Amino acid sequence: PRVVVHSPPFARGPGESSGGRARGERRLIDSALRCQAMTSVLVLAGGAVAVVSLLALSAFFSSSEIAVFSLPSEWIDAQATTGDDRAKVLEELLDDPHRLLVTLLVGNNIVNIAIASIVTVLVAQSLPPGPAVVATTVLTSVLILLFGEIVPKAYGLANAKDWALTVAAPVRYVEMGLSPLITLFDGVTTRLNAFIPVETDIETPYLE
Repeated sequence: PRVVVHSPPFARGPGESSGGRARGERRLIDSALRCQAMTSVLVLAGGAVAVVSLLALSAFFSSSEIAVFSLPSEWIDAQATTGDDRAKVLEELLDDPHRLLVTLLVGNNIVNIAIASIVTVLVAQSLPPGPAVVATTVLTSVLILLFGEIVPKAYGLANAKDWALTVAAPVRYVEMGLSPLITLFDGVTTRLNAFIPVETDIETPYLE
């Protein structure tokens, strides 16, 4: 009878098998690190864009506040009689100066809180908790003071007439959009002012 001899299948050595697994694991780790780095870059870029946009809104509210309340009512009334629709909107807003001031303050504080929250998230990705708190406080304070308060208010005061007319319609839209929240704070502050033994109208210093 004819005998058929089968050759045994080729077997990989233990060193070659473990080396293949190691290379596969390295590729997975490298891929995960690249994804993590890309995610961090996207978060940083998105956060930076959000902070810049929110600083622009903060500047809008701050400059609007100083521009609107620095104008004499006589000038606004005279401008409204010329048929300027912007002046008419501004005059309507100033019919209730307390609500107008609450609108600007609520909008500005919402924006500033959002800025602080985003900066906190961005800084916390790069620093341990202790230094992150200090860095967030310093960075947020500098950004808001410079670009959300000092510079915008200086601009609004220097260009009060033109800027007040320009922002009248957008402020009206903000008041409409945040109406429930503004009504709440308007009512709360009005009732709290009843317990303060001084001038109760918080907008009075702006109108004198």
